[in-house]
Amino acid sequence: MIALSLAEIASVVGGQTYDIPDSAVQVTGPVVRDSREVEPGSLFVAFVGERADGHDYAADVVAAGAAAVLASRPVGVPAIVVDDVQRALGALARHVVERLGATLVALTGSVGKTSSKDLLAQVLRRHAPTVFTPGSLNNEIGLPLTALSATDETRFLVLEMGARGIGHIRYLTGLTPPKIGLVLNVGTAHIGEFGGREQIAQAKGELVEALPADGAAVLNADDPLVRAMASRTKARVILFGEAEDADVRAENVRLTENGQPAFTLHTPSGCSDVTLRLYGEHHVSNALAAAAVAHELGMSVDEIALALSEAGTLSRWRMEVTERPDGVTVVNDAYNANPESMRAALRALVAMGKGRRTWAVLGQMAELGDDSLTEHDAVGRLAVRLNVSKLVAVGGREASWLQLGAYNEGSWGEESVHVSDAQAAIDLLRSELRPGDVVLVKASRSVGLERVATALLDDAAVSSEGQVSGR
Repeated sequence: MIALSLAEIASVVGGQTYDIPDSAVQVTGPVVRDSREVEPGSLFVAFVGERADGHDYAADVVAAGAAAVLASRPVGVPAIVVDDVQRALGALARHVVERLGATLVALTGSVGKTSSKDLLAQVLRRHAPTVFTPGSLNNEIGLPLTALSATDETRFLVLEMGARGIGHIRYLTGLTPPKIGLVLNVGTAHIGEFGGREQIAQAKGELVEALPADGAAVLNADDPLVRAMASRTKARVILFGEAEDADVRAENVRLTENGQPAFTLHTPSGCSDVTLRLYGEHHVSNALAAAAVAHELGMSVDEIALALSEAGTLSRWRMEVTERPDGVTVVNDAYNANPESMRAALRALVAMGKGRRTWAVLGQMAELGDDSLTEHDAVGRLAVRLNVSKLVAVGGREASWLQLGAYNEGSWGEESVHVSDAQAAIDLLRSELRPGDVVLVKASRSVGLERVATALLDDAAVSSEGQVSGR
C-alpha cells in the first residue's frame, strides 16, 4: 500500500486509536486479513467469521511486525477501532485509489471473469506496472484488499467484480471508481439467486453506469444483453467479439491439434495473428476482451498479440492441463461450473482428445434454482452429442440428472455412470484409465472435485518414483 500514518488511516475510516504510542507510525506493508500474510509494517484487518475471530490473532500479528490492527473492539495492542470493519476497509480503499495515478479497469460477467482478468493483467504488465485481483477475490472484502495492494508505481489497477444480487456492483464501483469497464457476458451462473438473465444483466450493467463521460465501456458485441448496455452509460463504447461491427474482433478462428485457439486479431490500428497457450475456443472471447482494453490503453496490436500468445494460466483449477508420464492428460477445471462454462469445457475436451478416449468427470452446477434439472440434463445430453467417450457423474441428485440426460440422449448404458462421491470416481478411474486418455474434471467449487484431479496426478508421481527407484 502507499505509505499512510496510523493517524491518517484513523481519520479516513472514522476510527478511534487505542494503545498506539505514536500515531505518526506509517503502514508501509500490505493490508491483510490472514494473520499468516503479515509482514513488517502491515495493517491487519480483524474480521469476525464463522470459524475464527481475527481479533484473537491481534497480539500475534503485532509481534510479527504489523503496525496496527483494524478492529471492531480494543485488542490490547495498537489498533484503530471502528463500528464496521468491512465498511472501514472500503473507505480506506477509496481514499487510496483517489491518491493513485493509476487507471482503474473493472470487469464483470457471468463466465470467464478470472480467466479474462488474468489474460488482461499479463498483457498490461508488459506495458506498465500492473496490480490485479488474485484468483477470484472479487467481493466486498477481496476487492478493497486488492486495491490497497497498489503502490505509487502502479499504473494499471485491474479489478474483477462479482455480484450475488442487484446493487452489489454499484457498491464495489463506489469503493473503486473505474475509468474503463469491461462486461464479458450475461449467462445463467447464480440464476437461482437473481431470478432470471434479465436481472443478471441489470446487475452487471451497474458497472457501465458507474463510468465517467471520459471513460470507456468495453462490451461483448456477441451477447445481445451486454451489447444493450451501451444505452446505460455516458462513456464511449468499444465493442469486441466476432461480430462484423466489433471494434476489436477475431477472424479465422481455429483450434490447433492440441485444442489451443488461434485467430487473427483485428483492431482499429491493424491486425496480427494470435495463438493462445490456453485450451478451448471459449478463450477467444476472453482474449478479445483483454485486447480491447489493452488497445484502449495505448498498446499496439503487435504488442497485444505477442502478450496474448505468451500468456498462461495464473489461477488454480481453471483448465489446468497436465500430462502424466503414461500419456494420460488431466484437465483440472474444478474451480467452478455453470451451464455456459460446462459446455465450453466439454467442447475443449473433445478438441483436445481427437483420436483418444475422453472422460468427462462432472458434478453439480450450484445456484441454478428452478432451472437446475433442465440444465444438468442438457449437459449430460451434450456430452453424448459431442461423442465424449465416458461420462462420470459425481454426487447426488444433480449428478443423477447429468447421467440420466446422457442415457436418454444416446442410450449410453456403459458409457455413462453415476458415482456417489469423489473417492468413488477416483477408484473408477484408477481401474479403467488407459495411457493416452484425456480426463476433464469439472463441477461447482462446493463439490470439491479437484480431489479427483489431484489424486490422478499424485498416482502418476508415485508411479514415476517407483520406476526410478526400481532401476
